[in-house]
Amino acid sequence: MEIEFIDEKENKLFNRKEITFYVDYDGEATPKLLDVKSKLVALLNTQKDLIVVDSIQPHYGEPRAKGYAKVYDSVDDLKYIEAEHIIAKNAEPEEEPADEEAEE
Repeated sequence: MEIEFIDEKENKLFNRKEITFYVDYDGEATPKLLDVKSKLVALLNTQKDLIVVDSIQPHYGEPRAKGYAKVYDSVDDLKYIEAEHIIAKNAEPEEEPADEEAEE
């Protein structure tokens, strides 16, 4: 999976950077949102809790998708501005503790 940045805007009103990008995934399945988020964190040198991947739109018949992400200056700004469902879909899944009763 390779990411190519198309556009990067500074939005001072919302204290964030808005990034439009292409994801090339030739020979692979369409990447999951959390995989793209991890790659963006590494490329943009930011923290996982400051970035929100808003959308990933696959191109029909091509191993390519267009995405839109936002990188906030602080966690407080992110929580104040973003809708709860967007924050929830960008959250890492929590591991469920092993149920001891199920083993017996």
